Parts: sequence; structure tokens; C-alpha cells
Amino acid sequence: MALPWALAVLSLLPLLEARSLGCANFTAAPMTNATLDHISGKWFYIAGASHNPEYLEVMKTYQASYFYCDANHTEDTIQFREYSTIGNKCVYNFSILTVQRENGTITTNEMGREHIGHVWFTKDPSIILFVYFPDDKQKIALFFCADKANVTEEQMREFHEAIVCVGMDKSEIMYTDEKQDQCGPLEKQHEEERKKKQEEA
Repeated sequence: MALPWALAVLSLLPLLEARSLGCANFTAAPMTNATLDHISGKWFYIAGASHNPEYLEVMKTYQASYFYCDANHTEDTIQFREYSTIGNKCVYNFSILTVQRENGTITTNEMGREHIGHVWFTKDPSIILFVYFPDDKQKIALFFCADKANVTEEQMREFHEAIVCVGMDKSEIMYTDEKQDQCGPLEKQHEEERKKKQEEA
């Protein structure tokens, strides 16, 4: 089972729940081509916190993780490739996420269940926050992703502010460690295979 933000990656509906003033720095985004272009590329999962027992069990197993999003505007899909280190081994996950522009969501199903999240953008375009169950304090989950494995103190501060604004505590945060990554060789192999296919096309 993949991380919940990897299962749903990205519902872009505005959050309906009224936010505290502490959340004013975090904004939901409509589903547009520009948004999809921003999401496309390589992202590192840095840290997360959750009150959802199912998500917590998955989060505990992750030592390091990063993923690629490749949006297709015409087909309204996203190719999602995730490289995660679990139990000192690389686990690769590939899935196609479907974009529903009419209601601003991107969803996928895991074992017959649909996972939907909200994406928050901050003033820093190099980080994204994924929020699940924002209106349910018993299940709420928040995940912090960045376009680099090593984040700045300011970027981490923004994440901590988001944790507080959704009603969680910094002590609940679980961090990954890029130094434990075991997926470099497999990522390199996949990249070489893709280049070979492009040359043959």
C-alpha cells in the first residue's frame, strides 16, 4: 500500500471548512493546466502527520520516498511513479491518476476505496502540502513534499505552521531520511530504459 498522498495524490478542491487565521498562508488551488504543470516533475516526501490509524501504519514504514508526476492535459490523467525505501529495500509503484476537472479532483482507488486529498500551496513554489480529511480531526493527515530532498529552515517552518493550523502538534510529525534511500539504482535503470525507448521511437 502506498502513502495516502500517493494513493490520491491531489484533490484540488478549495477547502470548505473554515480555517483559522493561522492557515491564511496556505491556499487551495483550482484545477488548471498551470496547476498540473506545477505539480509535474520530481517531488520528495519530507514529513507527515496523521490522526488516521491506517495512514499512520503506512507512514511508520517509510524511510525515504520520492515520486514523479507527469500530467497529460488532453487525457486528464497523471502518470505517478513512486520510489520508496521500506525495510531497507526499494519499493516501486506506478499508477495512473484520473483528473476530474469538473469538480477539481484527482483520485485513484486502493482495494476498492477512493482516496481524496487537498493540495495547499504556500508562498514558496518549491513545496506542496497535501491535506486529507481536513474536516475530521480524528482522521486528518498532512504531508509535506518538496522539489529537493534537503529543505531549508524556512520551508520546514511553513510546514510546522501548517501542522498547527490544522490542529495537530509538531510532536506528531514523522520524518523521512534521504540518506536511507535505496532506490537510486532502480531509478537510474528506469531512466535509461525510457531514454532507449525514446531513441527507438
